[in-house]
Amino acid sequence: MAATTVLVVAACTNGGGSGGDGGKPAASDNAPAKDGGTFRLGIVEPTAIDPYNVQESEGTLVAQNLFTGLTSVDVNGKISNALAESRTSNDDCSQWTFKIKGGTTFSNGEAVDAAAFIRGWTRAAAKDAASDVAYHLNEIDGFKELQDGSATAFKGLSAPDATTLVVNLAIKDCEFDLRTFHTVFSPVPKEAGPASNKTYNDQPIGNGPFKMEGPWQHNSKITLVRNDKYALTKAHLDRIEISILNSANADQLEYQGFQAGQFDWARLPTEQLPVAKATYGPKNEWFDWDANGMNYLLPITYQGPLKSKEARLAVSYAIDRDAIVSGVFKGFRHTATSLVPPAFKDAFQDGVCVSCVKQDKEKAKALAAQAGLTPGTKLYFGYNTGAGHDAWVQAVAQQLKDVLGLDVQIDGIPFKELLKKENTNSATGMYRAAWGADYPTPGNFLAPLLATSSIGEDPATHDATGDNRGRYSNPAFDALLQKATATKDVAERTRIYQQAEKLAIGEDQALIPLFTRGQQRVGNTAKWANLTYDFNENPTLAKVSQK
Repeated sequence: MAATTVLVVAACTNGGGSGGDGGKPAASDNAPAKDGGTFRLGIVEPTAIDPYNVQESEGTLVAQNLFTGLTSVDVNGKISNALAESRTSNDDCSQWTFKIKGGTTFSNGEAVDAAAFIRGWTRAAAKDAASDVAYHLNEIDGFKELQDGSATAFKGLSAPDATTLVVNLAIKDCEFDLRTFHTVFSPVPKEAGPASNKTYNDQPIGNGPFKMEGPWQHNSKITLVRNDKYALTKAHLDRIEISILNSANADQLEYQGFQAGQFDWARLPTEQLPVAKATYGPKNEWFDWDANGMNYLLPITYQGPLKSKEARLAVSYAIDRDAIVSGVFKGFRHTATSLVPPAFKDAFQDGVCVSCVKQDKEKAKALAAQAGLTPGTKLYFGYNTGAGHDAWVQAVAQQLKDVLGLDVQIDGIPFKELLKKENTNSATGMYRAAWGADYPTPGNFLAPLLATSSIGEDPATHDATGDNRGRYSNPAFDALLQKATATKDVAERTRIYQQAEKLAIGEDQALIPLFTRGQQRVGNTAKWANLTYDFNENPTLAKVSQK
């Protein structure tokens, strides 16, 4: 999940990237960029690379190199214009106007204009798209009608001319422009057709620094090449070869591939972090940073054993986060006591999740008894394999067994299957989850993960289609979110967001925070310049060049 970071946030770095300064290139990277070369890395199979449904880091990695939207966000969470030349709201933030850079094209030569943005946004919001990320568009007037199939056009979108996009909102949102960084807001060419266009799904035609070289070879590879028609700063790399590693040990395979010279960037297993740091740190090939994200447990709140807040509080109190940070992560993570992470310096509330601060076995047992969470109760615990989660998942399961006597049923499955299973109307128990911000506001944690409107229940199947997969719903929380977005003053808006977090996390325990989202990677800085990480925790491929 994306995926996916701040309030013009200060990046909260720990160790930093190349050169140890939080994502800035090393001093040796200041030499003139040299074109050419093939950059190689591994990922697991994405859910989608077509922007209408990109939803996790793998898909984001590809889509953000294929498409450029209205805005960009740097590693520190500062937003700036990309294809937008200006972005302005009216007095009450119910309407936004974007002036678009003229004369740019897709890689097939078609113009990127206001109509292309309307086309892309409408395509993603259409009922038949069944997009899991369309809810990012839900504030635009006409979204509901597109979702229920009663309309085929976005009532709130208009293009007075080719370079002007006017967006009328159904609610007031003084930070709507931040949303446009998400890939679902990408423009698409006429050739895209509906979201069901399999040809385009597998070989999207975009307007970004790279383009596809042939279609996505599912479960095998994705190859990108430089887009020489790109309107902004052109990439230097000739090619990006992305190997798809469908294995429960994908992180291990990435690391082994890096060690063997097969990959230029890699994740690595948790248990190998200390040795990897000692090996690659002195070579300036070690990247270690505190990202703007959170790792948490996703409880299913509308049915099953964690339906009551007492049951969810019992689970949270039973977990010894400090012991897992020390024993499993060897200090490479930090205990989380909030949902909005420390990177959001002004909004961060340390300890807002009271049950997260310290394990309390007696409180856990008392709350479990109150909730009917008796010893022997079966509790499903799903997680995605291949990303280094096995050890800590097992540790959490053991603690819940030891403290509460629960029969925790661990289920390790591929990430794509996990996301699908969470959304079904038969989901129960809890799931491993993480969230990195899609755009720089604390509301990007609170609204997608907890707002009623982000459930997106399909009336036919009753499956969820949004990122509120636990289906938490509290009208008081929803009202606070709406009040926050309609508030122009940033400090006051932040205060209201804090109230909302206190309600959902501090009182209702709608999600169970575990660890802040630390990231560790190894990268081939001996061969590549300007290699670091971006806002979405991916390598900065559009800036990388040969040394």
